Amino acid sequence: MEITLLGTGAPPGLPVSGCPCAACAAAAGPGARAPSSVLVDDTLLIDLAPGPALAAARAGRSLHGVRQVLLSHPLAAPAVDLPPGLPAPGRMPDGEELTLLTGHRVRALAADAPGTGYAVSGADGGRLLYLPAGCGPAGRSPLPAGRGVPYDMVLMDVVRRPDALARLRADGAVGPTTDVVAVHLGHDAPPAPETRRRLAAMGARAVPDGRTLTVGVYEAVPDVPRRTLVLGAVRSGRSAEAERRLAAFPGVTRWTARDGPGAGPGPDGGPAGLLRADGPPLLVAGLGRWLERAVAGCGGADEERWRAGGGRRLAALTGEVVAAWRATPRTVVAVSDEAGAGSAPDTVAGRRYRDALGTLNGALAAESDHVLLMVAGMAVPLR
Repeated sequence: MEITLLGTGAPPGLPVSGCPCAACAAAAGPGARAPSSVLVDDTLLIDLAPGPALAAARAGRSLHGVRQVLLSHPLAAPAVDLPPGLPAPGRMPDGEELTLLTGHRVRALAADAPGTGYAVSGADGGRLLYLPAGCGPAGRSPLPAGRGVPYDMVLMDVVRRPDALARLRADGAVGPTTDVVAVHLGHDAPPAPETRRRLAAMGARAVPDGRTLTVGVYEAVPDVPRRTLVLGAVRSGRSAEAERRLAAFPGVTRWTARDGPGAGPGPDGGPAGLLRADGPPLLVAGLGRWLERAVAGCGGADEERWRAGGGRRLAALTGEVVAAWRATPRTVVAVSDEAGAGSAPDTVAGRRYRDALGTLNGALAAESDHVLLMVAGMAVPLR
């Protein structure tokens, strides 16, 4: 089954006429996106972009073979002129199923906001899920009864609804080989390079208008990094970045320096126990705060205790965390303070903390797939 994305933008398109925002300014010219519209095997059209016949022609396709036009948005009629001969568009009632003469089967899905999603099966067995702008599936999984096989491709509003993608993953509708393509992209998304970076971290991607894709092609699926280290000063946006990177995944476990065992210089070395255990994605927040408490617990302010073994104890604790980070079987994002981002410490304990933090960050970075430095809310990739 082949699909052609005649448009990939939000309902107003991108850029929005007269809007001075950075996303709209950057989207001028080749980066422009028409309202989302998908042509399936030249026979089924879901949603309409302005000038659909011209949009199809630019993509090297034709609308002459279209037998059904479906709308996902709640409008009673499309806001564009229909070319002669194109079937009248409409929305299917939730739960209704339709079989076309071409062998395509379409099932209308209830959404959690006004609109209708569509599950499309091709004659070749390929399976596509299309969700309307700003919507996720209503209720449980949109998989057909008795079929637990994930969709081959999902087209959805990933930027505004990462939570909906997390639900699809939790229900088995999106699996490791599902190609998740972001549509309904508007000016609430950041400019294209940052949007692509964020989508890749969620296991999704964006493509330009006019692109034809084959449903079920695995090699296009982004590889979600196993270990990501996010560094930054206080209020740099590091916590927001870490949360965003895991927003599209279900069952995320969160650990902070305030959490029970491992919060201080205990025998499990902070989050090491969680890092070693298999499980859902893990967010480790506050490594700097944990290390500060560990330095204090190891006698960082007491020269006698430090020389009597406190320094070696701290090295063992941080080494345990690094070893667990290196061997972790789960997807994990950790947040740490960037060493030296504040004023120079004026105490012995403060200097020991700063030195230990630089060492810990360097060791974790060496074992990370992605390393990001947050500056003014912007992620600067270091690896």
